[in-house]
Amino acid sequence: MPIYAIGDRTPSIDPAAFVHPDAVIIGDVTIGPESTVWPTAVLRGDHGSVRVGTRTSIQDGTVVHCTAELPTVIGDDCVVGHNAHLEGAVVEDRCLIGSGSVVLHRVVVRSGALVGAGALVPNGTEVPARAMALGVPCTIREDAVAEGAFDYAVERYVRNGHWYRAELRRLD
Repeated sequence: MPIYAIGDRTPSIDPAAFVHPDAVIIGDVTIGPESTVWPTAVLRGDHGSVRVGTRTSIQDGTVVHCTAELPTVIGDDCVVGHNAHLEGAVVEDRCLIGSGSVVLHRVVVRSGALVGAGALVPNGTEVPARAMALGVPCTIREDAVAEGAFDYAVERYVRNGHWYRAELRRLD
């Protein structure tokens, strides 16, 4: 799998994490235990840092970047959907970031919140705990997400990471 240092910035990947061979990890990127990073995802900590917590899934095609001033931090027990883009944002624990969504600079997605598929969360937005951010640009629906709503997805991707680590094999 392509894992790169740039200058003195070197990735730190927990041995219990699963990073697919077709994902790209560059620079100051930390990936916690039992987290998964799927094909064609790019996590690039070149000018700043990217942090992914424990048991978090970064789906296929997702781009996670940062700036020199704004790290991107994704907490524990999160699911980041396919083709999402996060840059200079903080996503707290137990969140779902929907497929194709864009989460920009200085955004804070509080614990248990959901960013809907295809949503645009503009610079500086705060998505309250257990709220939904939907649309382009997003509108916020407060108290819309049940406690533990994403547990099934977190568990599924943790299991998939174990399965892929044990049985994935290239055939060409």
